[in-house]
Amino acid sequence: MSHKLKIAGWISVGALAGALTTVSLQTVARGSLAPLPLEELQQLAAVFSMVKTDYVEPVDEKKLITDAISGMVASLDPHSQYFDKKSFKEFREGTSGRFVGVGIEISQEDGLVKVVSPIEGSPAFRAGLKTGDLITKIDDTAVKGLTLSEAVKRMRGEPNTKVNLTIYRKDENRSFPVTITREEIKTQSVKGKVMEPGYGWIRLSQFQERTVDDFARKVEELYKQEPNLRGLVLDLRNDPGGLLDAAVAISAAFLPENVSVVSTNGQLPESKFVYKAAPEFYQRRAGADPLRRLPPQLKTVPLVVLVNEGSASASEIVAGALQDHKRATVLGSQTFGKGSVQTVRPLGPDTGLKLTTARYYTPSGKSIQAKGIVPDVMVDETEEGNIFSVLRTREADLDKHLGTGQGPESKDPSREKAREEARKRAEEEAKKGPNDRKTPPEFGSDKDFQLAQALNHLKGRPVAISKTQVVENKEEKTN
Repeated sequence: MSHKLKIAGWISVGALAGALTTVSLQTVARGSLAPLPLEELQQLAAVFSMVKTDYVEPVDEKKLITDAISGMVASLDPHSQYFDKKSFKEFREGTSGRFVGVGIEISQEDGLVKVVSPIEGSPAFRAGLKTGDLITKIDDTAVKGLTLSEAVKRMRGEPNTKVNLTIYRKDENRSFPVTITREEIKTQSVKGKVMEPGYGWIRLSQFQERTVDDFARKVEELYKQEPNLRGLVLDLRNDPGGLLDAAVAISAAFLPENVSVVSTNGQLPESKFVYKAAPEFYQRRAGADPLRRLPPQLKTVPLVVLVNEGSASASEIVAGALQDHKRATVLGSQTFGKGSVQTVRPLGPDTGLKLTTARYYTPSGKSIQAKGIVPDVMVDETEEGNIFSVLRTREADLDKHLGTGQGPESKDPSREKAREEARKRAEEEAKKGPNDRKTPPEFGSDKDFQLAQALNHLKGRPVAISKTQVVENKEEKTN
């Protein structure tokens, strides 16, 4: 495999993350349908009949229809999707934060699966897996050559079944087998800690059903540990999004009650809506509002929001709302630029349709579709600069992506030049030995350059501002 392919595989983790959607789960009864184009439907039926009778081999009728539906929806935009039984199950697991597996957060390194962090209390945690461990085999299958999603599928399975992992631990220079029994995992979408006296850090990795409750608990823990919090960093880097109501709730935690958080606009009357910082706009079920438990100081504590190219969708809603209301300073890199909302509607007990039904707009009326949130302060991912981040795919790079709906898009020609320079640097890094390569620091660690700059900003100290980052689509118009 060439160095370019290795690099592309490594960077694709961020690209896939950036494509996750902000979703609104709804079932809408249709009183009437628009008139059907009979001539085109007759052509479709004729093609179906010819394929069924004339194709060189017998075809499965149900598969033909399913593929036709999938193709029709996929032709719209990158985020609309038909869910068959398997993909609908995986989607539900992603938004619920529950799945059956071993319980590890992972990335790729040198074609292997790297353990970013074992989830506390999970089978992997109890088996002694550590951050930095490399998985070289899953049962009898070598990991080298598998995509990250293929590796994930092999580690997931049914409850109480076993999977054998071969682990290489670099700091001990040894390989060893581990047998782990799969069980239901509840992912932790919220992390946090006191970085130093007076300053806290909270990271959201995804907006799921449990995110708001987990966020409230983490804030309570931070204030219990550090009652006199003088500054907080809300870390949304590489957060691909998730549920719209969770994004509204997290925004509401920091904003005055009833101010606008985000608005949506589409063809359906129900898609023309303004979401505000109030429980009726984010609570799905009856019961106590978890935000009521939060200390009142959270509304006024100095706040920095960290974002990067992997911050998408729900992350951009939060960053845009806090930026527009001047509640926080947004710091980092221009975000992914996914400013559309998908509504998921069941088509049956096991299938569904995820359809783009609206664009969303920040409180000031800006669409960030295919543009993203531009930070108040541009800061590179490392002290040496944004070594690889410019290579990550953003919404504007996706085929068939929607425009903003607010005028023509403009491309900055310097982006391709920057990408080519970054590509060359990445190739040089790939030629080095594993111990000599520069890799992005772990978020929240003492080597996290952007986090260090966020803390500097909160303390009123100088911040190392990027000298190379450029703003894309900067000629966009607003309402």
